[in-house]
Amino acid sequence: MLGYITKDLNPMRWLSKFQRTSIPYLLLMFGFYHSLGLLVALIGTLLIQTTIPDYVEPNIPRYFDSVVLAGPIEESLFFGIPLYGLANGSAPLIGGLVWVFLHLINTEDMSVLSLAYVNWLFVIPSFFFSFRVWISGKGWFAVVSHSVWNCLFYLAGCYAGEYKCIPYENPNTLLSGAFLAALLVLVTYWLYQRRNYLLEKKI
Repeated sequence: MLGYITKDLNPMRWLSKFQRTSIPYLLLMFGFYHSLGLLVALIGTLLIQTTIPDYVEPNIPRYFDSVVLAGPIEESLFFGIPLYGLANGSAPLIGGLVWVFLHLINTEDMSVLSLAYVNWLFVIPSFFFSFRVWISGKGWFAVVSHSVWNCLFYLAGCYAGEYKCIPYENPNTLLSGAFLAALLVLVTYWLYQRRNYLLEKKI
């Protein structure tokens, strides 16, 4: 067990499949990458405060529904669909890099002094986790863990008073978001089944 963990924690293997894919093992890897993300974000915050004295991390409105639905939407759109749709391990790598970049520009003001640097730094380790989970054949775990983590992070910030606890923006956005999430998950699952069918035909 220790040998598997040592190999998977080696940065040289962060673009390869996990050595094991049991739920306890993936939870361990989840804890490692997300703890690393918090550490990188903390160090990044200190560096940014010293290099950009007037910098303030963007504080965009947060809604509980978008936090929960981010898991199925983002994981399916940037990792699952590229992986199974193109049947190429490089596809979710490119999709994941786009996902990381979008977190950097997750702000109302696109000036260099107001980009979401801390958020961007935090999701870089998360990118490696999601990518590795998907290519290891456990994409569903990436979807669920993404949503759970977002919920925990949202509730912590909510009760700490960093932002208001708002369940959803309006009924229309709630319904459209839920529909989009369901659609993307279904498309991902269909592409997954299609890929397996094609592989079986070749055998």
